Amino acid sequence: MLTGINKCNNYFTIAENGLLQSWGGHSVFCNPPYGREIGKWVEKAYKENEKHGNTIVMLLPARTDTKWFHEYIYHKAEVRFIRGRLKFSGAKFNTPFPCMVVIYKQKQGVKNGNDKRQKET
Repeated sequence: MLTGINKCNNYFTIAENGLLQSWGGHSVFCNPPYGREIGKWVEKAYKENEKHGNTIVMLLPARTDTKWFHEYIYHKAEVRFIRGRLKFSGAKFNTPFPCMVVIYKQKQGVKNGNDKRQKET
């Protein structure tokens, strides 16, 4: 179990707003805010992968009934459903929803640079 917040060498802060930054040239891990704006993060990941071809991995609620799932994930990315419910470091309870890992794979001929983590907490 991880303790505390573990960041990659490079990440975006809330003030930097990762939705406004380029994700190109890096392998990206994104654990976006799980609110009404989540669809914007999924759309961003899909479009950045289409534009730059870099690997992007997202930890998301398994909301297969949403518009963002069908428009930007289904048949467009690899999806791995997580068995059970996650419990984040410092949390009293497990998440009240199932989660999934979504992987937009690196496109052929593209080199990923340093890892880039999307951090918005």
